[in-house]
Amino acid sequence: MKGNILVGQSGGPTSVINSSLAGVVEEAMRMGIDGEIYGMRFGIEGFMQEWMYDLGRQPRGIIEGLRHTPSSALGSSRHKVKDHDLPRILEVLRKYNIRYFFLIGGNDTMDTIHRVEAYCRDQHYELTGVGIPKTVDNDLFGTDHTPGFASAARSNILNVLQAGILARDMQKVDKFVIYQTIGRDAGWLAAATALAKRNEEDAPHLIYAPEFSFDRTKFLRDVEKCVNEYGWVSIVCGEGIKYADGTPVSASMTRDKFNNIEFGAMGGTSVAVNLHRMISDEFGYRGEFQITESLIMSDFVRASETDLDEAYRCGTEAVKIAARGESGVMVAINRLSNNPYKIEFGKVPLEEVAVKAKPMPYEYFNAQGNHVSPAFIEYMKPLAGEIPLFTNLEKIFVERK
Repeated sequence: MKGNILVGQSGGPTSVINSSLAGVVEEAMRMGIDGEIYGMRFGIEGFMQEWMYDLGRQPRGIIEGLRHTPSSALGSSRHKVKDHDLPRILEVLRKYNIRYFFLIGGNDTMDTIHRVEAYCRDQHYELTGVGIPKTVDNDLFGTDHTPGFASAARSNILNVLQAGILARDMQKVDKFVIYQTIGRDAGWLAAATALAKRNEEDAPHLIYAPEFSFDRTKFLRDVEKCVNEYGWVSIVCGEGIKYADGTPVSASMTRDKFNNIEFGAMGGTSVAVNLHRMISDEFGYRGEFQITESLIMSDFVRASETDLDEAYRCGTEAVKIAARGESGVMVAINRLSNNPYKIEFGKVPLEEVAVKAKPMPYEYFNAQGNHVSPAFIEYMKPLAGEIPLFTNLEKIFVERK
């Protein structure tokens, strides 16, 4: 590998994205590259301002420590590259003799690296561009799952597990609890919470994902059925669920730079709040809602060991692909088996990944579309790791005198 390396992080953070960064830097150093290793400060947006870290001069302990550090060490950006940005990007690439370009991110990030790599090719500038998958939403095409997903999913599972125990014991006060998770177009993170469930009466009882149109009447019927059976109900919802006409249940109309609906702070109201209102208005129940937003994206304390390892290996694999002279691709994780869990690394063309979202297969849901199927549990188990088992009192009551 001759020429300088550039690596960046883009989009939302994860618990393991820095592990991928460490993989890129350490693999490049192991190969003994003939050049420098630069890191974008605040993504492509910062790069155009020539804001870069010299990663090759970082103390070795710092790079190693990235494998156990959450969020995005380089700083991130959600800047949507416009056509008029491309000449400036190429100008900076030329100025610093950057010949290898790595971006760690989701589908919008893959669109960025795809456009930059294609533009450089059209301008006869030799640049090898390789994408490294990252998204907690797990909605990237071409890969079995994405680094970042398993850790965010594990955080969700533990949140719903413990909140469910609390709600069960407080059911005489609060009849319901609603947990809202991120997941704009796909229900992977909402569905993962099913692993909190050991017994039929355990949380979560109902899971609503963007793959299915939301029906208010059916929802209230589901809620009533659970309350009648268990005395309370635990509900998990993805932030992106919509009515049949496409209207967000959150009622948010704000859009980001990529024309995606904003469900966070800029979004105004939320799905959980509106579902809470529906239940309260219909039944008069008191209940709770919990919205973690980005907290699960950087919850290193609950990170999945599998996720950390695979994120690092995706970084090393990207460097190996680039060293072979292959460009315009993203590293892919291909699953060989669930039990025992086995994977292999491959690659997928960036044009097949960019600006697309991978929904959950319908066979991963139950027939009612309000929970998951056994097939999804088998898919999810190897990623989430061991889930704590808490004690329940047996139903041994004092006999009335």
